[in-house]
Amino acid sequence: MTATLPVATRPATRTVRGHWIDDWRPEDPDFWATTGAPIAKRNLIFSILSEHIGFSVWSLWSVLVLFLGPAYGIDPAGKFLLTAVPTLVGATLRIPYSFAVARFGGRNWTVFSALLLLVPAVLAAWLIRPGVSYSTLVILAAVAGVGGGNFASSMTNINAYYPNRLKGWALGINAGGGNLGVAAVQLVGLFVLAVFGAGHPGIVAGVYIPLIVIAALCAALYMDNLTQARSEKRAMRDATRDPHTWIMSLLYIGTFGSFIGFGFAFGQVLQVQFHTEFSTPVKAAYLTFLGPLLGSLVRPVGGMLADRLGGARVTFVNFIAMAVGTGVVLLAAQQMSMPLYIVGFVALFIFSGIGNGSTYKMIPAIFRTKFPADELSARRLSNAVIGIAGAIGAFGGVLVNLAFRQSFLETKSADAAYLGFIAFYALCVLVTWAVYLRRGARV
Repeated sequence: MTATLPVATRPATRTVRGHWIDDWRPEDPDFWATTGAPIAKRNLIFSILSEHIGFSVWSLWSVLVLFLGPAYGIDPAGKFLLTAVPTLVGATLRIPYSFAVARFGGRNWTVFSALLLLVPAVLAAWLIRPGVSYSTLVILAAVAGVGGGNFASSMTNINAYYPNRLKGWALGINAGGGNLGVAAVQLVGLFVLAVFGAGHPGIVAGVYIPLIVIAALCAALYMDNLTQARSEKRAMRDATRDPHTWIMSLLYIGTFGSFIGFGFAFGQVLQVQFHTEFSTPVKAAYLTFLGPLLGSLVRPVGGMLADRLGGARVTFVNFIAMAVGTGVVLLAAQQMSMPLYIVGFVALFIFSGIGNGSTYKMIPAIFRTKFPADELSARRLSNAVIGIAGAIGAFGGVLVNLAFRQSFLETKSADAAYLGFIAFYALCVLVTWAVYLRRGARV
């Protein structure tokens, strides 16, 4: 531990162990201006790089299913299951990943988790070809779930670097840059389909092998560990006892769960719903990247709006917009209006991106309000809730894919799934108002 000195004069120090920072005071204006901001910015940049690659690997199967033509003998329900499996695994891994930062250090865990992405990328590059068994494909899809864990550890790490007044912006930028990986892998898939055809799915995964190595090397060379993060013990236990953990997890199912679920399912839904217009994978791939791209780009906007207007207000209005957007999609599906359908779906991606940023801003704000004189408690609980909500929110992506699968199986359309989404968004509107906006709300 460093000696206790006046706050404004205590310098930031590094130990001889390498990339460990012992003294970190982002709320101190002098420290932030002279020392903290450049270090935080550098860590943010390379955190985004690693998280972006992680999202791309996690989303691989939203693209690879487009390559699984008649030679693979898989029906639409089977393809929806292939996209649900990595979502489920990634959601499960988010809780241990978020606490790995406290155990191993942000830099160290980023290096390890980035290198771990080589496993699904290499396996997919070599093993996907006609004749492969469906059970093997399910296993390959499950292994790709490791990419979903990177988000939780990255968000937990960056949350510790920035002062409260900038957390909405920083977390929004970090998450938005990572989420762009969903759109990026779909652009890679479009390129491979257009240039090499649908017979070469392994190339999509192979493209990411050198990028994974670069991300791991950059993290090793340019990122840091914060010593203070290792003192955040028993945070998970304390967080699970706080009702706001589960409320925010519910809201995050509605925002991030929608984003990742629609991102995985959009291409398949287009092909099933409008099979005449999207008779080939290339035609669907031309549009599938658009929604995730816009949803990722506006995520920092959600954080910035929350910084200015309050996270709960932005989240409340955003869920109303998501319900309206889903209604537009439902109407378009019933009328078989492809242009209106695409407009409605893209709007859903945009609103889910804004909601991602605003809900994450709410988490540190809630615990800062609950513990106004105890910054350590506020930070460690908000880090824990970010991990828990991120994991549970990702399970929303599983539910989206399963809802589409069941709806198509039973009714041959997605209308039942859309009605379920509208009902859930209405529930989120009600919860946000009752807990955080109504007169007399405790937080």
